[in-house]
Amino acid sequence: MKETTAATPTPHRLTAEHRELLDRVLDKWSLQVLDTLCEGPRRFNELRREIPAVTQKSLTAALRRLERNGMIERAVISTRPVAVEYRISDVGASLQDLIDALYAWTTATLPEINRARARFDADTTPEG
Repeated sequence: MKETTAATPTPHRLTAEHRELLDRVLDKWSLQVLDTLCEGPRRFNELRREIPAVTQKSLTAALRRLERNGMIERAVISTRPVAVEYRISDVGASLQDLIDALYAWTTATLPEINRARARFDADTTPEG
């Protein structure tokens, strides 16, 4: 039987725990929130302006998920009225290289993916 050493890479197996975390980080709005907060702290309405398609409810839910999972930090600012600012945590900032890589990958492969979608749609469209 072959023994696994530190030099031998182990195969990647996504467990339910891995999948749950990735679902929290890679959902539609969380990824955009993380990317925006990597540029610097933002207040809620600033995030809404920078991510115009997000609803207030969806943004609130994404912020809560990210805060719960330690990806962002929420700071209450003592002003009148009281303001809340969100900033990326060290854990969240560690995702910036991955976000950049995903952006580069989508930019590079989008034309090919669009061609594949068009072929698929043409092949599966019911004939009239």
